[in-house]
Amino acid sequence: MPVKREYQHLTKRTRQMLASTETANVDFKRDVSGVKSSDIVALANAPNGGTLLIGVDEYTTQGGLQRGKVVGCEVDDNARLMVINKATDCYPNVDVQIFVENLKAKAIMRIEVPLGLLKPYCSPRGEYSIRADGRNRALYPEELLLIFMDSEGDKFLSRFRTAVSQLESQVGNINHSLSSDMLAVAQHIHDLDDQLQRTLGRFARITDSTKKRSRNLLHTLKDSQDSLGKLERFLIDDANFEQRQVAIQRLEDKVDLLLKRMSSDKK
Repeated sequence: MPVKREYQHLTKRTRQMLASTETANVDFKRDVSGVKSSDIVALANAPNGGTLLIGVDEYTTQGGLQRGKVVGCEVDDNARLMVINKATDCYPNVDVQIFVENLKAKAIMRIEVPLGLLKPYCSPRGEYSIRADGRNRALYPEELLLIFMDSEGDKFLSRFRTAVSQLESQVGNINHSLSSDMLAVAQHIHDLDDQLQRTLGRFARITDSTKKRSRNLLHTLKDSQDSLGKLERFLIDDANFEQRQVAIQRLEDKVDLLLKRMSSDKK
C-alpha cells in the first residue's frame, strides 16, 4: 500500500510537535529558503533522526513557553525540489521523506529525516553538526571519533560475519573432502592388512618347510658322519686291502645317498 504524502488537515503527529518546543528531534522553519544542508545533517546525525516542520514559526505563550505556530509556506514542486537538493548536498546523501499537510488552510511541509545509517554526515563545506537542546551545534572531536568507531565497527562486524559464513562453507567442503579421502585411506589400509596377513602366512609355511628340510638334512649328515667315523676307524685298525676296498665302496655309496637326499630336499 503506497504511503500517503498529502493531507487536507494537520496530522496528529504534527499537532503533537506544534504543542511542544523545538527539541533535539524537531526543528521549526518559517520558509523553505531557511532550510540549510547543515539542518538536515544535524538531524541525520542525531540518535533517532528528526523532523523539519516548514511553514511553522516559533512563538512564546503567555506562560513563557515556546510553541510552534502554523504560518504556511510554498509547497509546490519547486519548494520540494529545493529540500531534496539540500538533502543531496549532504555527504553522504540523506534520503528524506516529504509530506504536505493542512492543504485546506495554510499548507506546511513535514520533512522526515531518518536515522542516518552512514553516519557521520557533513555539509558541503565539511561541517559536522548534530541537533541538541533545540539547536544545531558542531560535533566535538570525541563525538566524531565515537561515531566513526561505531560506523566502522558495524562495517567490520558485517564483513566478519560474511567471512565467517564463507569460512564455514569452506570448512564444510574440506570436511566432506577429508571424509572421502579418509574412507579411501581406510580402504587402502584394509587391503594392505589383508596382503600382509597373506604374506605372513606364506612366510610361516616356507619357514615350516625349511625347518623340516633342515632337520632331515641334519639327520642325514649325522648318519653320514657316524658312518664315516666308523669307516675311518676300520681303515686304521684293519690294514687288509680287500677289506679297505669294501670299506671305500661303502663310503662311496654313503656319499651318493647323501647327495641324493640333499637334492631331494632342495626340490
